[in-house]
Amino acid sequence: MPNFKHMKNLFKFQTLILLTVLSILILSTTKCNSPYTDSIKVGVFEVNVTPPIGSPVAYATTRSIVDSLTAKGIVILSDEKPVVLCAVDWIGIGNEGQDAWRESLAEAAGTTTDRVSVHTVHQHDGCRCDLTTERIIAKYGLGGWRHDTLFIQNTIKSVALALQNAKQNAQPVTHLGFAEAKVEKVASNRRILGEDGNVEIVRYSSTKNPAAIAAPEGLIDPWLKCVSFWKDDQPIAILNYYATHPMSHYGKGDVSSDFAGIARDTRERQLGVPNIYFSGAGGNITAGKYNDGSPERRAVLAGRMETAMRQAWELTEKVPLSKSDIEWRNVETLLPVRKTLVEEELIALLEDPQLDSLKKYSAADQLAWLRRTKSGHKVNISTLKLGNVWLLNLPGETFVEYQLAAQKMKPEGHVCTAAYEEYGPGYICTEIAYSQDKGYEQLPRASYVAPEVENIMMTAMKQVLK
Repeated sequence: MPNFKHMKNLFKFQTLILLTVLSILILSTTKCNSPYTDSIKVGVFEVNVTPPIGSPVAYATTRSIVDSLTAKGIVILSDEKPVVLCAVDWIGIGNEGQDAWRESLAEAAGTTTDRVSVHTVHQHDGCRCDLTTERIIAKYGLGGWRHDTLFIQNTIKSVALALQNAKQNAQPVTHLGFAEAKVEKVASNRRILGEDGNVEIVRYSSTKNPAAIAAPEGLIDPWLKCVSFWKDDQPIAILNYYATHPMSHYGKGDVSSDFAGIARDTRERQLGVPNIYFSGAGGNITAGKYNDGSPERRAVLAGRMETAMRQAWELTEKVPLSKSDIEWRNVETLLPVRKTLVEEELIALLEDPQLDSLKKYSAADQLAWLRRTKSGHKVNISTLKLGNVWLLNLPGETFVEYQLAAQKMKPEGHVCTAAYEEYGPGYICTEIAYSQDKGYEQLPRASYVAPEVENIMMTAMKQVLK
């Protein structure tokens, strides 16, 4: 007599196998027919990082919010581990502050810290983020004076959460766009040299000095570069790169993203597409020739930046982009610490009851970098290769000479430089700048690295751009 129960179970098992096979075939066919099989994906995130009233910013306490500060970035998904690029409207993120950002974003993206690049746009009415310096200065009764640690920690968590959401909602990218446009009457070199080869005039971010205004622009990179990600004919995100200190007027606690951020946000509203701005290697570049520091000049400078962003966008040429076109390269580099930094002397300054708070903070800042370097801390210098476009990431307030040198290293491609990543070393000058008297950037209180930094930086750049 037939075992109907056994036959029924056998039929169920055969049916299950058949349905499984059909599902696999359908999924395989769908995948093969998908136009985005070989596409990378890009997710975009944005978080308000404006400090609360009463919180410290770079040179004052926040007394008003003129316009909001943001952290904007992208996460890039391919067959390799994710890559994260982020730009924050703060003055600097350094030492353990930089570690905290990178570690948190790496965890959120499911990647490693060496594939996370966090920059600041460097507005001087934005926050400082250096948890190493804060820990040192707190021992001498100045904790919370320059850093709002709780606000910083909460901000990092918010950005990490936004990054997680961006990764989940990432869109396929089929094309990469690139173009550049000249920015008129914004950037000028800060170091005006005399006939003896030394710095004769320091042209700060704003000036009313007739000689500084009349002097030539000097060595700059006048080109704003525009990189865009596309899903067919739909733009997903736009990255803009330009080298200058982004300040018009600042220092009284009136928080603003200043002219670079205003231009960026205006373009985003006009296009309805996320715009992210990275400050290039503008350590020795300011708007000083074209900026007298009056509030009215902020709008003028923003308008000139916005015009260049629009022109670059209108000139954009698209090329197909696939997973095989993307490559991340990085090298961990030990920067040479300046010999003028002596730990015992810096501690003595911190312990001096007659020393004012600003000088104590400067000593703590130098001590933080000295100790980090002595412990073997290395900076991450990296590039993201996207076909014929290279996104170069550099530490500190790097001189424009490094950006121009990087472009010469890749004459057949387009190199877009973002500086202000690891803020710990301060200014990264050229070797000759350290021997030029009367400048600002090469002073021991401004640059914590030695003159041989130029050779080390150039070597690292060649490695990641090879």
